[in-house]
Amino acid sequence: MSKRILLIEDDIDISQLIESHLKQENYNVYTAYDGEEAELLFRQEKFDLILLDLMLPKISGMDLLKQIRETSVVPVLIISAKGSDLDKALGLGFGADDYISKPFSMIELTARVQAAIRRSTQYSEVDNKPEETRAITYKDLTLDLHTFSAIVGGKSMQLTAKEFHILKLFLTNRSRVYTKEQIYQLIWEDDYYGNENVINVHIRRLREKIEEDPSSPRYIKTIWGIGYKLGE
Repeated sequence: MSKRILLIEDDIDISQLIESHLKQENYNVYTAYDGEEAELLFRQEKFDLILLDLMLPKISGMDLLKQIRETSVVPVLIISAKGSDLDKALGLGFGADDYISKPFSMIELTARVQAAIRRSTQYSEVDNKPEETRAITYKDLTLDLHTFSAIVGGKSMQLTAKEFHILKLFLTNRSRVYTKEQIYQLIWEDDYYGNENVINVHIRRLREKIEEDPSSPRYIKTIWGIGYKLGE
């Protein structure tokens, strides 16, 4: 069955170009040209991925992203002409999985879409695994591979796809130190071009969910000058 993509882009020419290309790649594309239309579609339909422009009429892309993250962990890729480090950090900080600055090639967009959907659909494969493999526990932290949430002290926190995979990476490689470049290449499955803000924001958001005191983390430790590792 074709994967379903919600494309939210107010520029009709760009929207039609992206829609046409993705349909050629056998995706089922729904389009919205403003935030209100997108919000309605999101509530009515189920999607495998959302492509989101930030500069939208009626409801801004950032506000729409915050609404989406209140109820869903569907992969969200921001496509925007606002390409500053601050805009990227804000978008990722509100829960986007990736950020593509305009102008971009259709080849790059397709690769990012395929990678995001592939990572997301890996979740469903857990249903075929034995029950005992559906959770990873470390200290008082449990990563539930079935619900894709982290449970700390009996409290459950829903994770985004990237947060889930980052935490799983550390929990399954407990003594290893990972550089930011290694994390990016393993989780984003893409070449690293000094995208430190991307890693920093995702680590910060993950710590805010699983750490009692994010400024003094127990689970994801910073190894200064190198990267990160699981806390002892």
